Amino acid sequence: MSDLLIKSPLVYEPLRQNRFLFRFPSDLGIQEWYIKSGDGPKYTQNVTEIPFLNTSTWVVGRYTWDSISVSLRQMIGPSTAQAVMEWVRLHNESVTGRAGYAAGYKRNVELEMLDPNGVVVQKWILVNCMIGTNVAFGSLSYDSNELAEITLPLQMDYCVLAY
Repeated sequence: MSDLLIKSPLVYEPLRQNRFLFRFPSDLGIQEWYIKSGDGPKYTQNVTEIPFLNTSTWVVGRYTWDSISVSLRQMIGPSTAQAVMEWVRLHNESVTGRAGYAAGYKRNVELEMLDPNGVVVQKWILVNCMIGTNVAFGSLSYDSNELAEITLPLQMDYCVLAY
């Protein structure tokens, strides 16, 4: 009965959901403190069936990194919306109709998980991120005291867990 009361040792500190930083390249102007919330990397692993007689064997197939969502607080100055739109304009310019080259709009974004002292203990590099579909510049309501937000989907080519 006493082994049911065993807890994890205090020397092992778990990662916390509220200790993270997204680091965007400085030329985009999206600051770390704009971030309200975000998703960690995720991927979809396909499998391939090898049928033989009355059974099947399975092996891994292609995999793809899924897009993630990052929520940004809208600041008046420096403007969060302006920073996001400058990155959008590198993808496609709505005024002129010009489309950008991937080398011009894809950027590496870093996701850092922190310990209680603010030291980076886990680092993901989201390689060649671009803005995915459905950028949302938030909902507005006279009944709300909430901060205005921008939801920014990021689609990456792949992710690297550096440490």
